[in-house]
Amino acid sequence: MPPFFMNKRLIVLLLGIILLVALIGFSLRERENISWPEQFAKDMIGFGQNIVAKPAGYAQGLIGNVQDLTNAYTENQKLKSRLDELAQIEADVNNLTRDNEELRAILDIEEDLREFHVVNATVINGNPDQWQELITINKGQVNGIEPNMAVQTASGMIGRVKDVSQFTSTVELLSSSNPNNRVSALIQADETDEADDVTGTVEGYDPERKELMVKKIDSGEQVEVGSKVITSGMGGVFPKGILIGVVTEVSPDEYGLTQTAYVEPASSLYGMEHVMVVERIAAGQKDIDKDAETREAEEDEGEEEDE
Repeated sequence: MPPFFMNKRLIVLLLGIILLVALIGFSLRERENISWPEQFAKDMIGFGQNIVAKPAGYAQGLIGNVQDLTNAYTENQKLKSRLDELAQIEADVNNLTRDNEELRAILDIEEDLREFHVVNATVINGNPDQWQELITINKGQVNGIEPNMAVQTASGMIGRVKDVSQFTSTVELLSSSNPNNRVSALIQADETDEADDVTGTVEGYDPERKELMVKKIDSGEQVEVGSKVITSGMGGVFPKGILIGVVTEVSPDEYGLTQTAYVEPASSLYGMEHVMVVERIAAGQKDIDKDAETREAEEDEGEEEDE
């Protein structure tokens, strides 16, 4: 290649370098005013950065909000779990309190049931059928339970044992529609009144009033509202004196020969958990039990003297 062309290219290269250095120095120099190409370039770059920055900021804020919501949800679940635990603890405390009150009441009642054998039991099927009105308890033949024994809570009588298996028993409630489910009752007269107690029979239940019906009351008998109704002990099946309920109303039958007393049950017939099965003690058995208690007391006294 001729030297002329080589020199020409070298000159062009040198001029390009000089121009580049001049532009760099010119751009680095502090200036109050910049040229419109530079302004345009900066504006375009700034516009592009602004376009990119807004979605990026929005996305960053959205991610932050999602994280905040996630944290809030987690905290809410923890608080809810603790509230559920507190609710369960409160329910447990209420159940224990109720059980304690029921058992204490049963223990107090047992002091008054000295003519009965009492077996404490727990209801294991507490949803009586609307037609049969039956519940199941966790005591049976092995515990000495027999059919027709009275069943009560600490408040009053609720029914009788209908049938028994080895380890459980079926209890027919007083509200049963079974016509054979009858209890001989005694309506107590006012203590300040000279009138005698009035006899009748618990047979039937008014589902609308939610009250028992004591029938076969002689039309000439005077029955006061508020009188207590107890078992009469007649027939030798149920012990005498178990509270059944309180009279709320008395009305004559359609022929006017007898009266019917509506009785509010002393104990709720639904929702009970602890009950007592009561066996009546015969007069001879009662004397035997007293003799046994006397002998046991005498033996204890003899042992203390020997010591």
